[in-house]
Amino acid sequence: MSVDSMLEAPAASAGPLTLVHTADDVPGWWRSAVIYQVYPRSFRDLNGDGIGDLAGITAELPQLARLDVDAVWLSPFYRSPQKDAGYDVSDYCDVDPLFGTLADFDAMMAEATRLSLRVIVDLVPNHCSDQHAAFQQALAAPAGSRERDMFIFRDGRGAFGEEPPNNWQSHFGGPAWTRITEPDGASGQWYLHLFDASQPDFNWDNQAVHDEFERVLRFWLDRGVAGFRVDVAHALVKAPGLPEWGGRADGGSSDGYPGHEAPMFGQPALHDIYRAWRRILAEYGPDRILCAEANVDPLPRLADWVRPDQMHQAFNFPYLHAGLDVRRLRGVITDSLVALDAVGAPSTWVLSNHDVVRHATRFGYDGAAPRDGDGIGIFDHQPDLVAGRTRAAAASMFMLGLPGGAYLYQGEELGLPDGIDIPDSQRQDPTFARTGGERLGRDGCRVPLPWRAAELHAGFGSGQAPWLPQPESFRELARDAQAEQPSSHLNLYRRMLAMRRELDLGRGFLAWLESWCTDTSLAYLNGTTLVVMNVGRDAMELPPGVVLLRSSLAAAETHDGGHQLGSGETVWLNLPLG
Repeated sequence: MSVDSMLEAPAASAGPLTLVHTADDVPGWWRSAVIYQVYPRSFRDLNGDGIGDLAGITAELPQLARLDVDAVWLSPFYRSPQKDAGYDVSDYCDVDPLFGTLADFDAMMAEATRLSLRVIVDLVPNHCSDQHAAFQQALAAPAGSRERDMFIFRDGRGAFGEEPPNNWQSHFGGPAWTRITEPDGASGQWYLHLFDASQPDFNWDNQAVHDEFERVLRFWLDRGVAGFRVDVAHALVKAPGLPEWGGRADGGSSDGYPGHEAPMFGQPALHDIYRAWRRILAEYGPDRILCAEANVDPLPRLADWVRPDQMHQAFNFPYLHAGLDVRRLRGVITDSLVALDAVGAPSTWVLSNHDVVRHATRFGYDGAAPRDGDGIGIFDHQPDLVAGRTRAAAASMFMLGLPGGAYLYQGEELGLPDGIDIPDSQRQDPTFARTGGERLGRDGCRVPLPWRAAELHAGFGSGQAPWLPQPESFRELARDAQAEQPSSHLNLYRRMLAMRRELDLGRGFLAWLESWCTDTSLAYLNGTTLVVMNVGRDAMELPPGVVLLRSSLAAAETHDGGHQLGSGETVWLNLPLG
């Protein structure tokens, strides 16, 4: 049946539709894939040291295969002092002993291959650890040396060079510059770090940096990885002269400072870097991918990153930040599909990751969370976790019906909330220390997973206590407990993902069902499937159609509730044709 005839059927009984995106028939597994993010230190601890490891990932990969995802994305597991949970890399071509060995990585790859799961690894090319051999060599070398030119060293301002070279601020709080002590003991140059002082930025104006990262790409491609998620992909190249910037530290727009003018982000030379990387991946076959963590706006500008010769995907941060605001959601979805269709790229959709408050907690507030995106503490207004998990299920079902790729964050299939009751002495995010506790940081969304309710540490590990404390509520949300409950969050995700694949929703089209797009609801047609979400306080009538699946945890097994859609609920319906 043609798209036109599909659009005519609901128009006759449920009102007009507005077509935004046509079905996708371009080859490429990633264009409709569901990719599951594993945060290794919090996934599964097999050796009992309180920190997750590669062997733990290998042991639980069958659980992810049963969830029916297409690929696994691993946050960093490289050698690192772990001052920023592995995003401070000291050796890009080795496994940190905290997580295991290269042999453990190869064993994990073999198990993933057996289960038909692809593996994507994090790449951190903007900065490394101050313990990286290249930075240590730079510290020991004189100003102006080729060793220093691997990084961004500058003389300070002021009569004695005592002031930073410019006014840029770190994402983690405080200046983005640190002054070094020269080998002779004198106060010396300053180096740039957009993040923690232990994470010096590379100088991508230097060809030697390009050569080194091309070596790193090949090292992991040779070990069979399916691609790379590129950390802060928008930041590698800085504007010539490092001009002053009065806008936000994250490069976002502020009064008088539009984000697209940020001198540390989105520079034109970045695109040539990713063109070169795309050519390297193509040598290994057509199914290796690059995904940009590129926090740039507006959306048409994001499309520049995913043209056919550059990245295959880019994270859709505007969607993540749209929350449950239906007008904002509709605008982001429409603008995303239109902008990315213009360059032949698929959109991606995501609700949680290792850098933001989990959506089961965010949606537990009527309005914005008190520290939305930056951790919630015991002295903050607390979320309604029942409402939060209900709304999170609805938001996930709405997202998984959209055409394009989707990213899941470990534990969201269990409906896990953030860990809130974390003692200050146990917080490890550098943001907490650099801001003197003003910002709590991201530890709450990184609390280790519960696997088996009756076991020590809810089955995360059988030895030392987890590196971050688990809430007591995690035990009742453990995977084995939910597996036995037909209406659990986990079993709802299993149904959603199986049905998404069966109906081929990731490859479908999208048209808004106008009569059901209101101030408190959104509805769209994808193939023969109608997706309706109600964020209002009252129940609403459903469009014509046969209910396939409801997000309401109580109704997930029975599909009951008549032809009403409850508050905070999403439903998939089969479109009546003919």
